[in-house]
Amino acid sequence: MKKIFALMMAVTMGFGLISCSSQTPGNAEAETPVDQASEAATSESTSNTYTVGICQLVQHEALDAATQGFKDALTEEFGSSITFDEQNAQGDPNTCNTIVNSFVSSNVDLILANATPALQSAASGTNEIPILGTSVTEYGVALEISDFNGTVGGNISGTSDLAPLDQQAAMVKELFPDAKNVGLIYCSSEANSQYQVDTVQVELEKLGYTCKQYAFSDSNDLSAVGTTAVSESEVIYVPTDNTVASSAEMLNNICQPAGVPIIAGEEGICAGCGVATLSISYYDLGVATGKMAIKILSGESNISEMPIEYAPQFTKKYNADLCEALNVTIPDDYIPVETQ
Repeated sequence: MKKIFALMMAVTMGFGLISCSSQTPGNAEAETPVDQASEAATSESTSNTYTVGICQLVQHEALDAATQGFKDALTEEFGSSITFDEQNAQGDPNTCNTIVNSFVSSNVDLILANATPALQSAASGTNEIPILGTSVTEYGVALEISDFNGTVGGNISGTSDLAPLDQQAAMVKELFPDAKNVGLIYCSSEANSQYQVDTVQVELEKLGYTCKQYAFSDSNDLSAVGTTAVSESEVIYVPTDNTVASSAEMLNNICQPAGVPIIAGEEGICAGCGVATLSISYYDLGVATGKMAIKILSGESNISEMPIEYAPQFTKKYNADLCEALNVTIPDDYIPVETQ
């Protein structure tokens, strides 16, 4: 009986040790399935990373500023969780197609299309990946939407750099009231440039000017077209045209010696060859586009329901050096453009 009792005591103590060994150090309780699920959800919510493809048509001051503003807004929000695949088409729309196709192949989370040809390539390249345009003047024209109402729909939205074209025409009248002939120079391959010069021409003709359009196909024939325009015009108007922007020095070398001033559609062109402009901040436009991207990536907004956004304000600016060289008097409400 004593042996049986001793054996029973030994078994009881063994079960007690097994029970104690199942506790965590410090007598803490083991994690429950609920705790584990909570930790997993927390880890998932803080580990999201995003890759954004940036297709920029050409390198020049305005587009560069828009891209930088876009990147700064996203980096401020997501920090190291955001990665940019930034590529420049060097002014070639066909290269935009190649760039967009690479973004689609790598399945980026969002595409920034900087300038109209980049937007057109992105729209042709994917109907699934969200696309935000910037530095695009008129989305209805760029995407051939006949009944455009301010919202593209589908997987496309963005920001517009359109300044009030009637006010740009009024600027010609304000600075050159005695001129009679205005030449409008633009790149024929940019749909939004055609839209701008058509609209400005109507406004200028209302003010009594005689207008003639001078289209060039690319930078190679800008010199010849510009020389003809200068010989037949007292004032030149150029819209927010990316090819003109990248060739502003060439155009200035034609117009300034001839004494013909240029009214520019945006600040970067004005800094290179214009006497004045009614312009926006392209950096701020990029920031606004970045804020739209944040809402899309975070799931806060559906891109198909996001209307095109516009610059909040416009500023009269002038190129002090060119105004002095051409003896152009500028009213007090203009501010100087920063030139290099």
